[in-house]
Amino acid sequence: MANRAILVAGGVAAALLAGLALYGTGSKLGNLAAAEPCADAAATVARIAPLARGDVAALDTKGEPKPGVVLQLTGPDGAATSLAALKGKALLVNLWATWCAPCKAEMPALDRLQGELGGKKFQVVAINVETRNLDKPPKWLADNNIRNLAYYGDPAGKVLPAVQQQTGTIGLPTTLLIDAHGCEVGVMKGPADWAGAEGKALITALIGGGA
Repeated sequence: MANRAILVAGGVAAALLAGLALYGTGSKLGNLAAAEPCADAAATVARIAPLARGDVAALDTKGEPKPGVVLQLTGPDGAATSLAALKGKALLVNLWATWCAPCKAEMPALDRLQGELGGKKFQVVAINVETRNLDKPPKWLADNNIRNLAYYGDPAGKVLPAVQQQTGTIGLPTTLLIDAHGCEVGVMKGPADWAGAEGKALITALIGGGA
């Protein structure tokens, strides 16, 4: 009986080794890496977190960085696009609507921020979440001299629920900071003066030096 138990145990061990050989230990390590695709973004969080003060003190950088929410949008040319299409730039993603007074109040600051720091390394992505009277938001931007922001819309009404599910936000405006690798590193619930000294210092740190 003892010899039989040894043989059975040996067979089980052999089967386990065969399984490891079949799937490969590298696959396991790959899965672990895939489970933490934003591990490198921790350095970015450490860089920007101390700068969340003054006008941008409400920025939440707590928690582990995670892949940015998947968003399907209408781009400036009216064609379908996605947030992933902008990967490679650090992004300030802002959700707004013309019926949201705080949203409209911070829009000039976002416009100035894009004008001053926008470029190959950084972009403000202001996404209008209205699903009716779709000519109204672009007209409001033009009437209020908002010239630097490209117009992004969500006529399908999917962006706001997706962001709410990811971040736990319930109102507007909501702002996400996304690093150049597509990882979410901060969330702002409510408006802020992003073109002020504190806002620009934080965004400069997000970019990693300059636009």
